[in-house]
Amino acid sequence: MPSRRTALSLLAGTGAALALGATAAHAGTAAPRPFGRYGSPARRPDPRTLYVDAHGRGDHTDVQSAVDASTGPGHTLVIAPGVYRATVLIGPTHEGLTLIGASGDARDTVLVYDNAAGKPRPDGSGTLGTSGSASVTVRAAGFTARDLTFANDWLRSDNPEYTGTQAVAIKVQGDRSAFYGCRFLGHQDTLYADSLAVTAFARQYYRDCFMEGDVDFVFGRATAVFDHCHFRALARTDLVSAPYGYVFAPSTAGANPYGFLVLRSRVTSTAPDAYYKLARPWVPSSDHTAHPMLTVRDSRLGPGIDAKEPYATMSAGFPWQEQRFAEHRNTGPGARITVSANRPQLSAAEARVHTPARWLGAGDPHLPGTWEMRVVDGGRGLPAQPA
Repeated sequence: MPSRRTALSLLAGTGAALALGATAAHAGTAAPRPFGRYGSPARRPDPRTLYVDAHGRGDHTDVQSAVDASTGPGHTLVIAPGVYRATVLIGPTHEGLTLIGASGDARDTVLVYDNAAGKPRPDGSGTLGTSGSASVTVRAAGFTARDLTFANDWLRSDNPEYTGTQAVAIKVQGDRSAFYGCRFLGHQDTLYADSLAVTAFARQYYRDCFMEGDVDFVFGRATAVFDHCHFRALARTDLVSAPYGYVFAPSTAGANPYGFLVLRSRVTSTAPDAYYKLARPWVPSSDHTAHPMLTVRDSRLGPGIDAKEPYATMSAGFPWQEQRFAEHRNTGPGARITVSANRPQLSAAEARVHTPARWLGAGDPHLPGTWEMRVVDGGRGLPAQPA
């Protein structure tokens, strides 16, 4: 039986193997400056900065205890390189919390667990369900993550008896969430970009991030912008024919004018050509008024995407053609328009309003300045971290 580390490498492919290889090197050598340029407990820039290190050189050896100690808004957790195997819950009271991977390379610092939707709850009250499978859950507003890997290394092949194969790496529900240079590794339902309620329009921004999986591996009802991101669809050994899966599965609330916006990004695949759909709409049983929305623009779609039929219907009665799906100026083999009815395109005038500023409200005088800066310049306007 493979080790858990090997399982994650097998699940996520070369990228994850490199991630854990880098982590192992750091963890084994116990670098003398585990927190890099972000100070240390002896050189703390302010009382709201806490340090996490599995080797005991910080304030805490695990992420959850550091989160629990971060009472009040605006804390920063600097996390040393290592594999942190545990579930993490960041509740609403931790508004403005920032998590930073100290090395500056997301492959070095991994937050991972191996729950799945079909896994029994410890108290015997049923199964965990999709939300309960998340390795990390974020309910706080104003959350920021930098240079971290969020992963779920549960594998179908190791658990053939499970019917609930959703295994979430991170579920994000808070408004004004932002991720920079992060990696999201999983299989089915890797990144759950959600909100706290159907009536809550949580805004999320992902910049220079990497997402990997197979079935609906970026999904949820959040208003989310994916800017300069890389989405990689994985090969599967348990299926012999297409489709292997779907990259996006938005479930945007009907009253929400903005769903998922993907721009200046790329979609690649380790599967055979045309074995993946770009998206399918998710209309959950809890909200039949959902009107899923996805715009993919100025992005490169690799040959793994089925150019002839890039979209599919998830539930009878909610065909993809009746949802808010659109594209604009995409390139690559997977973006080739062979059947125009299957590739809804924005006009130039329409595309001018499909922007991060419109989606996330940058420029709104009622929003905090730091959120506006994060949206406009990709985080470069945030306060500098201590050297």
